[in-house]
Amino acid sequence: MNDATLVRKNLFRKRLRAILLTVSILIAFLIYGMLGAMQNAFSMGMEGAAQDRLVTVNRINFTVALPYAYRERIQQVEGVRTVAPASWFGGYFQEPQNMVQSFAVDPASYLEAYPELVFQPDEQAAFIEGRTCAAIGRALVTQFGWSVGDRIPLMSNIWQQQDGSQAWDLDICAIFDDADGTYPTNYLMLHYEYFNESLAFGRDSFHWIAIVTDDPGQNDRISQDIDALFANSPAETSTTTEAAFNEAFMEQFGNIGLILTWVIGAAFATILMIVGTTMVMAVNERTREIAVLKTLGFTAPRIFRMVLWEALLLSFIGGLIGLGLAALAAQGASAAMSGFLPPFGLSLANTLTAIGFMVALGLITGLLPAWNAMRVRISEALGKI
Repeated sequence: MNDATLVRKNLFRKRLRAILLTVSILIAFLIYGMLGAMQNAFSMGMEGAAQDRLVTVNRINFTVALPYAYRERIQQVEGVRTVAPASWFGGYFQEPQNMVQSFAVDPASYLEAYPELVFQPDEQAAFIEGRTCAAIGRALVTQFGWSVGDRIPLMSNIWQQQDGSQAWDLDICAIFDDADGTYPTNYLMLHYEYFNESLAFGRDSFHWIAIVTDDPGQNDRISQDIDALFANSPAETSTTTEAAFNEAFMEQFGNIGLILTWVIGAAFATILMIVGTTMVMAVNERTREIAVLKTLGFTAPRIFRMVLWEALLLSFIGGLIGLGLAALAAQGASAAMSGFLPPFGLSLANTLTAIGFMVALGLITGLLPAWNAMRVRISEALGKI
């Protein structure tokens, strides 16, 4: 019988206790994996933000509209190359639960502002030229099975047409991908003019405007110049970098990084106490057995390693199962929320960090029991028989 067999048998000698400890560790890593996957989704917009892109919104909130006439005035600011207004459509397909993240945009300027969106040349031309055309991201193709040539009614839970309808009939003319995998493709774009001309209310306005600058080093000055144009007006503006805008938008859902830190910290602190105390008790129960092993020639360092490996094995079994379940849960949640959030899942960094946590958990909970086992005196332990 080798050391690995002894470690395994000692760990599962009381199966119920081992199972409960494994489940407690599993839950901690399941929570870690799910929150980490969500953080990845929320940070995707920051990673894909361009240094030469600014975003202008209403100073109150991006949900409060700005007059469309602001577009021409912003275009006149020195250092501004491209101005691309957009409005939030708030779409869904057939049923309200089938959310489709949708923007009404000026196609030509928007695609110029976002060159990372990759189109087939003929599809891009069709989208720009066709009034009722819509461009959809690859993620929506996966979600709904749409293809170029389909005609769909896109409902809005915000806007209404003058005839009372809340549906806009759209022809899917283009499918776009992301050039480098850092920008989401889970949304639809329709023509602003087609959207605007039939509105019952809120016409000739937009919710944000993407601005491409000639020199990122001038972003601060350009932002100040834009906001100064509309100071003391009924609709004052706030202009920031795209990364700052995306971060502020995601913070409306909560500070995921802080939540992740506190939840994981609390979970691991609890598990450290539970697993650490249980491991100490388990080793104390085997004091005589450890003494017998020593009489058979097992050295103190060997005993130390065996007990430490026992704690590490427990940590890795629970941790890997929890991480695997988190990956499956994230995949399912990503599919269910693909119309609203970017695709998300566990990254390599998440996995490596989790493995580091497993090692740390095993070492911290195993060092004291292993030290106690190494220091067992044969005469004292067997003298109690």
